[in-house]
Amino acid sequence: MKSLVKLSLLLILPVFISAQPQETQLENLHGSLKNASNDTIKMDVYLNLALYYNEINRDSALFYLAKGLPIAQKLKLKLYEAQILENRGYMLTGIGNYPKALESFLASLKILEDTESEIFTWNLQNGKTPQMERLNKLGYLHLTMGHLYGRTNNTDKQISSYHQSIAIAESLQDSGLVALANMNLGGVYISLNKLDSALLFEQTALLLEEGKYRGVVLNSIGQIYEAKGEYELALDAYKKSLNHGLEQNNLTGITGSILSLSSLFITLNKPDSSLYYSRKALETSKITKQSQFMANAYQLISDVYGNHGKGDSAYTYLKMAIAIRDSLVNVQRENLLAYQNLGFDEQLRLRELEEEKATYQNKIRTNTLMGSLFTLLIIAFFLYRNNKHKQKANTKLQEQKDEIQTTLEQLKATQSQLIQSEKMASLGELTAGIAHEIQNPLNFVNNFSEVSKELIIEMNDELAVANIQLAKEIAGDVEQNLEKINNHGKRAADIVKGMLQHSRTSNGQKEPTEINALADEYLRLAYHGLRAKDKSFNADFKTEFDPNLPKINVIPQDIGRVLLNLINNAFYAVDKKAKEANPLPPKGGEESPQNQFKPEVLVSTISSKFPLGDLGVKITVKDNGNGIPDSIKNKIFQPFFTTKPTGQGTGLGLSLSYDIINAHGGEIKLESLEGEGTEFIIHLPI
Repeated sequence: MKSLVKLSLLLILPVFISAQPQETQLENLHGSLKNASNDTIKMDVYLNLALYYNEINRDSALFYLAKGLPIAQKLKLKLYEAQILENRGYMLTGIGNYPKALESFLASLKILEDTESEIFTWNLQNGKTPQMERLNKLGYLHLTMGHLYGRTNNTDKQISSYHQSIAIAESLQDSGLVALANMNLGGVYISLNKLDSALLFEQTALLLEEGKYRGVVLNSIGQIYEAKGEYELALDAYKKSLNHGLEQNNLTGITGSILSLSSLFITLNKPDSSLYYSRKALETSKITKQSQFMANAYQLISDVYGNHGKGDSAYTYLKMAIAIRDSLVNVQRENLLAYQNLGFDEQLRLRELEEEKATYQNKIRTNTLMGSLFTLLIIAFFLYRNNKHKQKANTKLQEQKDEIQTTLEQLKATQSQLIQSEKMASLGELTAGIAHEIQNPLNFVNNFSEVSKELIIEMNDELAVANIQLAKEIAGDVEQNLEKINNHGKRAADIVKGMLQHSRTSNGQKEPTEINALADEYLRLAYHGLRAKDKSFNADFKTEFDPNLPKINVIPQDIGRVLLNLINNAFYAVDKKAKEANPLPPKGGEESPQNQFKPEVLVSTISSKFPLGDLGVKITVKDNGNGIPDSIKNKIFQPFFTTKPTGQGTGLGLSLSYDIINAHGGEIKLESLEGEGTEFIIHLPI
């Protein structure tokens, strides 16, 4: 209520504005015009006077544009001329003179599409190039041409023009132009009753527009909320819109806000408020000479009186609204006809060019007609014969299609079996590694048990001869052995627990996981698994883990399979190179040659930026094997591709690894130099 009282007090002012700052601005412009020392300054002042009046009094705006245009043409300042023509087209569109508006827009477009116009620039802002200035004006031209397309019922072109304006504005990072284009796109979608899309565009505009048209954006948002039945939000938006229009001296925007408030108060059954605002809208529309706003104001006054049984008054104002609308319809019809005639003349010119082109082409066709006719007869014969063959071929193709379909189904079944085989092979390697790893703690348990048994026998012997001190010392040794047995027993239990956890079928649930621990465990399991299968296998392995690595949400079993595949491949590569480089072991008692190859695998982790910009974890598996030739790098992740001998690999390990990492939203890539080694890099997002 308080905000409505405040708005009402503001509207009591003669021109609904805080007059002093606006009058000062106008006085300054007239002072600049009076003291202008040359035509260039005069032209600039005329343009700024037109911009001052463009939403207050469009006749005045057109007057000053008419003053500035010949000066720009005389001085050959092409970009200024294009801007004046664009503004002139905007004003003429606003008052319904579409033919003249189109002429102005086309003249402006001709200048702005010519890069030569960049030569004629003046008074560029800091940081702006002539090209940027030209493109900026072209963006505004597409915006105002969109208004003309909307007024002439060409919605598709209207939307296209606004999007062209946005594209140019974004390339120049001109947030003001982006805001205006989004504001007008929202208006189009309001008229199409696509309210969600309209609200999205208007809210985008609201974030960027802080100047003269912010009130217009708020008014459009209010209309969307009103159409959705959210009247409180609509009322709040209308009030903010009116306040901003008053601050910016935008009489067109003020009138639109007042009309929206009046219409909403009819819906809310507040006739006094509606009547008050509709009368104020009538006053402002007379100042701006916008007949459509006047007709809307009369219609709203008529509706208020009609809703409250005052038929005579309602009829009187309705007649006024109808009279203005009839006049507007007639003018609109004449303007549209003239506008369409302009388009028709252009079409006639294009048609003449097409006819000339067609005449030339007809001469060529006449010269080749006879030969073509003979050719067609021959083609017809071959087509008839081919048609017979085609029918037979189609029958055969259908049979082949059925065979291929059957084969494809068999291949899918085979593929599923191979994938399962790969998983079982990975599980076998994992199990072998675990068996080898668990042997150490079990050996310790067995050894310390046997030693403890012997110590107990000795202790009993000492007790039998009453040698208590020595018996106590033996008991202490037994206690230490039992503690070691307990420690190694727990180690064996942990290994079994890890085996059960990481070898079970994945349930597809992600959980916070320590990547360092997972990588370390699978590195050791892979090493011992290979040692269990091949006693001659030997390689150094190192880890470089980031101690501050955070836990990340992954499926541990799946990431474990990936690590196992990559580490096994790395060990295979270095072992192969070692056997090729060192075919014979050193003889007994002889030192190894200095240049003997030392196989080595490195697994490292580090926090890093994910390729898409998010924070992530980088896991690297690196070997110093023979590397991968460039000719097969692009095949590495393909299913069934393998460089291992027949029977030693399915070709599915890296393919499955690629799919698992992708399913986690990550990335896996390969870096390799032939003869020097290979590095697989995994990025996983946190």
